[in-house]
Formats: sequence, structure tokens, C-alpha cells
Amino acid sequence: MQAGSHSPDPNPGKEMPVAAVKNNNNNNNNNMAMKKTNSSPNFKKFVNKVLRSSSMKNILFKSKKSRLPVEVVRQTRALLLGLNSGADSSKSKRDDKLEQLDANIRELKSILYGVDESEPIPELCAQLTREFFKEDTLRLLIVCLPDLNFEARKDATRVVANLQRQPVQSKLIASDYLEANLDLMDKLITGYEDPSLALHYGGMLRECIRHQVVARYVLKSEHMKKFFDYIQLPNFDVASDAAATFKELMTRHKSTVAEFLTENYSWFFADFNAKLLESPNYMTRRHAIKLLGDILLDRSNSGVMIRYVSSKLNLRVLMNLLRASQKSIQIDAFHVFKLFVANQNKPSDIINILCANRSKLLRFFDGFNMDKEDEMFEADKAQVIHEIEELQATTTPNGSGELFKPIPV
Repeated sequence: MQAGSHSPDPNPGKEMPVAAVKNNNNNNNNNMAMKKTNSSPNFKKFVNKVLRSSSMKNILFKSKKSRLPVEVVRQTRALLLGLNSGADSSKSKRDDKLEQLDANIRELKSILYGVDESEPIPELCAQLTREFFKEDTLRLLIVCLPDLNFEARKDATRVVANLQRQPVQSKLIASDYLEANLDLMDKLITGYEDPSLALHYGGMLRECIRHQVVARYVLKSEHMKKFFDYIQLPNFDVASDAAATFKELMTRHKSTVAEFLTENYSWFFADFNAKLLESPNYMTRRHAIKLLGDILLDRSNSGVMIRYVSSKLNLRVLMNLLRASQKSIQIDAFHVFKLFVANQNKPSDIINILCANRSKLLRFFDGFNMDKEDEMFEADKAQVIHEIEELQATTTPNGSGELFKPIPV
């Protein structure tokens, strides 16, 4: 062999790319690193922990039978009891239980509402409902709601809402439970004072009001007066939710509402006018005038309606709303105002106010139209105009021989 000569190439004519050599070296290094990592005690512990986790078990063992609703409710109750007692001083243990509680509440929601395309199974829903109201699970869930995270609170609200409508042998057992635990409504109502809980407690409260026994309790409680303040809270979402609950209270159970209004007419409508209809907030006034129309136009409240439209103070409030700058408020105010005009037994004060403002009212209605053509509205407006034109003032309207001071319209 001569100096400078090379040994024979086993694959003549073929050279191994430099990149391939580097890749082979990298792969060898990676394999060595993987073997080293796999053999480390920390890695083995991590793998064991992952395999023991409930989520991984669900992935690996999909054929595992789901828990019965009764089991889920019982474990949920046990977790809530532990959370409420504050027995777990260790933060890690508390966090673990909260995580399990979140998963349980999510599972309860899945049973009641179904998962993806699958519909809920009535028998399983009935089992869940029966077990849920057997003991104080609802109370514990309401009391512990502040400890849950936002998503768990939303799920809990949906669970409570659904349970109010779940029949067990054709009976709503939620109603019986709430009748024996009406103090829970105190907790839900005052929840409006905490913005972080208001929407969740408010959602639960509206569903509980579906039961007449609950609505009657709330209507007769001192909490009713608080709604006039809750509706005016600066937080728009909370105020709107309170307004929705207030409307549900005042419209769902006709006979109960009629009884409440008859017994509480004076303070209720004094607050309704001053705090809601005369509020500087547009949304407050809009919701209030629409609700007033719903209340007065309901046949169950005919006696209350006659009393309302016989008051000159109420008429003054409505005439001021007629000249609001917002068309939506004007239209809803008109539907209440026409009741004053249509009343066939108008007190002299009402007649004299309408007569004193006749020209302004007629001028106003002449240009008062809906954005879209509405035959019913036009017929009502024509009747109101006719009635006002035909009115005759009484001789001594308020003892002084003078008419009530005209209200600009």
C-alpha cells in the first residue's frame, strides 16, 4: 500500500451525507437520554401518578361502567359537608376535594342535561332528583357556592335550575323540599349584594320561584322592598338580573300576585313610581313601565288597575313618561296611559287634568306614531283621542274652583 492511499470503500460510488451522519448521532444521543430519563425514579413516579389519575383512567378504560346517580349525589354531599365544616386544614387536601367536587357537579349536570348528542335518561334523572332532595344537598350546595370556581358555580346553577322541573312519579319533589326550607330564599335574595355571586344565586332564585309556595314566601317577606334597590345597582348585569327576578315574581303566579298587590298597594306603588318609573336610568324606567303594563293589563289585577288609574299622582307620572325622549318608553307609557282615559268611572281629578291638557295631548298624539304600521296601536290611539275630545270638565275639581295645574306634554 502506497503512502497516501485509502482503504477500499465498502459501498463504492456512494457517500454518506453529512446531515445523515449528524442525525444518526442525534438519534443515538436522544435514545441514550430517553433510557436515562425512563430509568430515573422521578420519571417512574410521574408515570404512576398519571396512571392513577381519574381522567387518565377514563381514557384508558372507557368500558368502565359509569357511576349511578345516587353514588354521585352521595359523594357530592360528603364533599360539601367536608368543605362546609372546614375540617381540611391542609390547602392541598382542600384543593383536591374541590377538584373532585367540580368533577362531580359536572357529572350531575351531564346526567340531567345529557352529553353531546345523547338525551338525558328520565329514570336516571329521577334517581338523582330523589337522592338530591332526600337530605340537605341543596342547602350545602348553596352555602358552599362561594368556595367553588366560576365554571363550577355555573354548572351548579344549571343543576339547581333543572332539579326544580324534574318530576319524580309525576310530582315535583323540589317544591316539597323548598316549602320545608324557605329560609334558603333569604340566602339567594341577599346574594344580589355580592356581584361575584349575584348572577348564580339570581338564576337559582328565579327557578325556585316557579313553585307558588316559594313565590308567596318572597312576596310576603321584607326582601320585596330590597328589589327596588337591587334593580338600581350600578352593576348593569346584576341590576338586569334583579329586574328579571322581580318581573318573574310579579307575573308568574296570578292569584298570589293579586293578593299581594291588594294587601300592599300603597307602599308598593309609591316605591314603584318613585324608584323605578321616575328613575334617571333609562333601562330602569324602560323595564318598569313595561312591567307596569303587564301587571295592570292582567285580568287577575283588575281591581288594582282601577285603583291605580284613579290616582292623579299616577297620571302625572305617566304623562311625564309620554314626553320621554326615548320612543320605546313613550309607547309603553301610552299602553298604560290609555287605561286612565278608557276608565268609565274617572274621578273628577282625572277628568280635569285631561281637560286642562287637552290641546297639548291632542297635538302630541297627532304626531305620535309607531316606526312600523300597527293597526291595533292606531285603533287605540284613535279611541284615546276621541275620548279626550269628548271630555267635559267638572265645576269644582279640587275645591278651589281651579283646574289641576296643567302638565306639559
